[in-house]
Amino acid sequence: MTALLRRELLLAFRHPADTLAAMLFFLLVTALFPFGVGPAPEALARLAPGALLAAALLAALLPLDRLFGAEAEDGSLDQLLLSGLSGFEIALAKALAHWLTTGAPLLLATPIAAAMLNLPEAAWGVAVLVLGLATLFLSLLGTAGAALTLGARRGGVLLPLLVLPLAIPAMIFGAAGIEAAAGGVAVRPFLLLLGALTAAALPLAPLAAGAALRAE
Repeated sequence: MTALLRRELLLAFRHPADTLAAMLFFLLVTALFPFGVGPAPEALARLAPGALLAAALLAALLPLDRLFGAEAEDGSLDQLLLSGLSGFEIALAKALAHWLTTGAPLLLATPIAAAMLNLPEAAWGVAVLVLGLATLFLSLLGTAGAALTLGARRGGVLLPLLVLPLAIPAMIFGAAGIEAAAGGVAVRPFLLLLGALTAAALPLAPLAAGAALRAE
């Protein structure tokens, strides 16, 4: 499993287009909000928590439809399944690699996006933590979704329709946590709820993905 994770990271570092595309998409979406709602600082600050979460989750979705596609086309996915690794281990390695190459880089761009949306600086640290948990949650859900839609016609269209509704709780708790930090209210309850969602998805989503891969 460690070797598979290292392989995925090496491939991503050699071909960083997906990572750069996700970061640019995230920044471009957040940059559009001031044009849409106006440059009033109060209005932007009020929209900032939800806008950050929505932009980050949409950006993290971009490479998910190709998570298993290349291996399925060239037969290497079958080799992985015959290598002794369980479907759970393959899916977990893929999910972690997706987060490390897509979700984690978005955290580096979060302060820039937060500044564009006039989010108070006191909430920037919480925003980074919230986006880290939320994107990890999405990576786990997205891995299960990518496995379930593997080989389906218009799988790239089905994947967001399957994953985004399941990510709504993370969106709610994450945005509430950032808003609480901006308002000087305790953020611990929202972070605990978001952490609980991620902890529940950590074993369950790879199990579902592994079962779907075995069934293909």
